[in-house]
Amino acid sequence: MPTIVNDLRYALRQLRKSPGFTATAILSLALGIGATTAVFSVVHAILMDPFPYANSDRMIHLRLVNAAGQEQGFGLTAAHWQELRKSPVVEDTFAAGGWNLTITGKDLPEDVSADYFSSNAFNYFGVPAALGRGILPSDAVDGQDPQPVAVLSYKFWQRHYSSDPAALGQTLQLLHKNYTIVGVAAPRFMWDDADVYLPLKITQDQVLTYYCGVRLKPGVTHEMADAALQPLMEQFAKETPNHFPHDKFRMRVVGLNADFIKQLGGTLSLLFCAVALLLVIGCGNVSILLLARGTGRRQEFAVRSAIGASRGRMIRQLLTESLLLSLTGAALGVGLAYVSLAKIVAALPQYSFPHEAAIRINVPVLVFCVGVAVFTGVLFGLWPALQLSRPEVSQMMQGSSRKVAGSVHGRRTLNLLIGGQIALTLLMLAGAGAALEGFVRLMHTDLGYDPHNIMSVGIPVHDGTYKTWEERSNYFEQLRAKVATVPGVRIAAISTNATPPANGNDTKFEILGRPGAVDQNGRVNFVSPGYFPALRIPMAEGRIWDETENRNGQAVIVINQTLARKYFPKGDALGHSIKVPELKNQPPYNLIAPGADGWLRIIGIIVDKRDDGLRNPILPEAFVPYTLAMHMYTQILVRSDVSPLTLLHSVRTQVNAVDHDQQTNGNVQDLEHWIMTQPEYAQEQFISWLFGAFALLALALAAVGLYSVVSYSVAQRTNEFGIRMALGAQRGHVLNIVFASTVASVAGGVAAGVVLSLALNKVVAQWAEGSSRDPLMLVGVTLVLTAVAAVACAVPARRASKVDPMTALRYE
Repeated sequence: MPTIVNDLRYALRQLRKSPGFTATAILSLALGIGATTAVFSVVHAILMDPFPYANSDRMIHLRLVNAAGQEQGFGLTAAHWQELRKSPVVEDTFAAGGWNLTITGKDLPEDVSADYFSSNAFNYFGVPAALGRGILPSDAVDGQDPQPVAVLSYKFWQRHYSSDPAALGQTLQLLHKNYTIVGVAAPRFMWDDADVYLPLKITQDQVLTYYCGVRLKPGVTHEMADAALQPLMEQFAKETPNHFPHDKFRMRVVGLNADFIKQLGGTLSLLFCAVALLLVIGCGNVSILLLARGTGRRQEFAVRSAIGASRGRMIRQLLTESLLLSLTGAALGVGLAYVSLAKIVAALPQYSFPHEAAIRINVPVLVFCVGVAVFTGVLFGLWPALQLSRPEVSQMMQGSSRKVAGSVHGRRTLNLLIGGQIALTLLMLAGAGAALEGFVRLMHTDLGYDPHNIMSVGIPVHDGTYKTWEERSNYFEQLRAKVATVPGVRIAAISTNATPPANGNDTKFEILGRPGAVDQNGRVNFVSPGYFPALRIPMAEGRIWDETENRNGQAVIVINQTLARKYFPKGDALGHSIKVPELKNQPPYNLIAPGADGWLRIIGIIVDKRDDGLRNPILPEAFVPYTLAMHMYTQILVRSDVSPLTLLHSVRTQVNAVDHDQQTNGNVQDLEHWIMTQPEYAQEQFISWLFGAFALLALALAAVGLYSVVSYSVAQRTNEFGIRMALGAQRGHVLNIVFASTVASVAGGVAAGVVLSLALNKVVAQWAEGSSRDPLMLVGVTLVLTAVAAVACAVPARRASKVDPMTALRYE
């Protein structure tokens, strides 16, 4: 122990003697360790510990894979859910259904997202309430009306009750029904991002379906669950065919976090690799600095060796110094991670990760940070320690370290380190350039519609209201007409499920006079005729149905160019008829017009617009009057002369004038911002921003490393430069010598970086839209890196060219 204390004291004295070296080394490590810690915090929270639920590793989602290989979620009736509970592979399962309710008793109804839970749900999740209790089995007995109790989400409790514990026992009025608040859910209990959780009434309704969460028994694999549940789902499909694909399907269960891993896992892995490279570059910097600084300590180590110090003792001393640097850098890095983590979380795609994930600096993250610090301390300190712990005592007598420092072996080591830094920096710059290039391309995607000055206002219909087709169609038209009267509104149109750039329901259809085909699928949208002028979608052929046809639920249909080209290659789509078998009357949840389940005549073809996101090819798409099939939900597209969100309060007032209890969705965005929430847009923006930031940090660190090694070289050759200038050498000659000493390492690093960028192009392109094979982009980042390297060399080179020969000859 005394020896370790002495090593620490000596290391501190040595670091205090070289404040410039110490500050540069610590900052290099702090940037690398801080970025790595911040990204690991995100990785740990989203991929390793996303949910607070008990035994979440055995919780699954139920999925079906149709004949076309497409995976889709589905719901089960209450009777089928109760059958599912008896499966030998199922330990427990709960049923849930979500809907938007209204807080009544205020000037304007306030939208509340509610989840109805079966009575076993809170026991299923195993997360104790923050206050009070969850929903109990006694709150919802099968076949009886559930008790009017409510459990608030933690955020809703904070927002509406200012975190007041006295909220327990108070009454919450939803649609004029009073609910007693019996609990507040835990902070990380955010299932379905609901505001309130209510007891679910279990009925034998064969139309209404629920989401069914399942927890498998211990030891049951997903493959075993697939095999065990397949015959059960096939039986359910025979009993309620409208809830299942009409063709053959396969059962597939996926983990609770599977969708998020699929969406964001690769991106996080790519970013973690990027910060690992940044950390390696920072470690390279410190190794360069240690080698450069160690040159001046050759005589010291020769003396220590001469008086009996073993090589192991000197290595331990040098590693103590490097570990002290790394741990100090780690401490500063944790502070940087705290600052940067909030910005990273804010940049994450909104719906790409479970909101239950607690993304913060916690104990596992701190343990990781300390582990990284120790590892990097050994990594960057071991090689210089091995080099410097082999002094030749005879060189101590020379009174100069110049020969040793300027040895071929020493220069080769430094050239390899700087070349490696340059290569890794170019790789990161190329990756950042590819990501930025892809994001810019995505931003300039031809949408096929105009998203400016238009918003989509969601309107959920309350349960038990507007139960007939006539009532609901009249109600929707009244809402649209009222909104159209708001000053500043140019067009108001119904868009039940057609808000681009990802819209419509994937639906199988039939063409009159042709045999049915498995791949005859398209995206079916329910809209009013004003939808097309509102979005400024031009017609290619034919016409749009008029208001009278819309009001009567006329059996007409408009298709896009992609559907026309694919299924009517002769260009004769107009006049043909299409049937959509899935249009079924299921009151009160889905009300269809008379004849809607028959043949729909094609009367028009629109120019293609985006309907499957910003990146995927445009799919076949069809539009029908929204009155053909009306669900208990609709949306109104509002195009205005000004920013549409400034009219939102007026729009809500007009909606409320039609039905005093009718609310609109709480989260209303204009379509420009709606595009920004699309997964591909948000992901590309996230990658571009972070990869670009890390690449710039890498560039700065590489510049510091290059500057350090050139400055070291100039300092060691000061005497040589003085002699050359005394013998008549010009400043330009000295500059050429300095630059020539780094040309090989920089050029070699650039070449290796280009090769690495090309070799890893497929990996980067998998998670970023751009390509590092773009010659212009590669040339651009190479020029940037070369310019920065030139500046890093120019400063010490200029200093060398101004050496006074007499001062240089007296150097040392």
